[in-house]
Amino acid sequence: MGILAANIVAFGQPFQAYMYPDAFLTEHGPVSDWLLVAQFVIIDSKMRGLFTLLFGAGLYLFMERTWARGGTRWRQIWRLFILLLFGLIHYYLIWAGDILLYYAVIGFLIVPCLKWGAEAQLLTGLIGFVFGALLYSAMLTFPYLVAETSLGEQAQFSEVREGTLEAQASALADSNVETELIRSGDYAGVLSHRLSEHGADPIGNVLIFALETIPLMLLGVALYRLGFFGGGFPSRKMRLWGWTGLIIGALLNFGIGLFLMSTGFGYYAMLAAFVGWSSIPQLLMVLGLAALMVEYSDRWRGELAERVRAAGRAAFTNYLGTSILMLFVFQGWALGLFGELSRPELYLVTLLTCGLMLLWSKPWLERFRYGPLEWLWRCLTYGKVFPIRR
Repeated sequence: MGILAANIVAFGQPFQAYMYPDAFLTEHGPVSDWLLVAQFVIIDSKMRGLFTLLFGAGLYLFMERTWARGGTRWRQIWRLFILLLFGLIHYYLIWAGDILLYYAVIGFLIVPCLKWGAEAQLLTGLIGFVFGALLYSAMLTFPYLVAETSLGEQAQFSEVREGTLEAQASALADSNVETELIRSGDYAGVLSHRLSEHGADPIGNVLIFALETIPLMLLGVALYRLGFFGGGFPSRKMRLWGWTGLIIGALLNFGIGLFLMSTGFGYYAMLAAFVGWSSIPQLLMVLGLAALMVEYSDRWRGELAERVRAAGRAAFTNYLGTSILMLFVFQGWALGLFGELSRPELYLVTLLTCGLMLLWSKPWLERFRYGPLEWLWRCLTYGKVFPIRR
């Protein structure tokens, strides 16, 4: 549900609008500006970070069970290969914001590390993440300084500034082409454009996010093995670490958000903030959120809690199912709401869709052992048909 809150802008507006509010096809006034800051502080990168952390933990959990049955890491490799195929279908036929494909590819890199010691995994993850954060910040701060500050007005940077601004214009022009195809209802044209102009983007995503995703997956593996997710740490420490990480990270992100607002949410400032500057606050918040969710989840009871847990147990189906549903909401050949809804209205779509996840997941899992796609992935992983009905 948090992933949808992060992605909804890229579903309902041009993809560039995810980070650059000037790309909105509707007015992006003061209310939307503050909502953007709120999303930047609370949602962006944090939901993906939690997803990545848990994906790493899931890799080791799967291998624990496989090793107990006498299996090897090749079963995990095959399982990730199937996920890669799901990701290819998702990216090329449904939505260009797919995350499964590059999770599968990076998962291949994590599998050889699963037999490392937990401390080595933890240390490598932490050092790797900090190194990536510093590298991303260094790489992306320079384009911001050249394109959007007085530094670029100096003679020695004039050529670099021109090239940087041309790259921005080219990206926005490409986004306009895709917008027209979506609004016209030309689904075949959208797929053709994605294949011809963005066919190699999944490889680029792997390279861009590798120094975030590999460390976070390793951290997820290490924390799982150290008992973090199973109540193996003292409650007092979990609450202290959780609230400290969450509050400090949120305050740092809020400061970055205010700076972005003061700059008018410039294209390269937003890029640097999303990918580089917010990385360390992101890590603090992701680990803080994870600690607090572990600490407090057992105390959460009632109908809503059961429905949220059920939605999580059907996360694969809910993730891909949401993308398919958004096609029918926004594409020109369906409801045609692409580019028509403001940021607050897009958040309303998010709430309604999350409500739908909560509505179907619990009754389904009361009757069936797995979500539909969870069942299919399991069957393909083991090469046999498992009973699905309870």
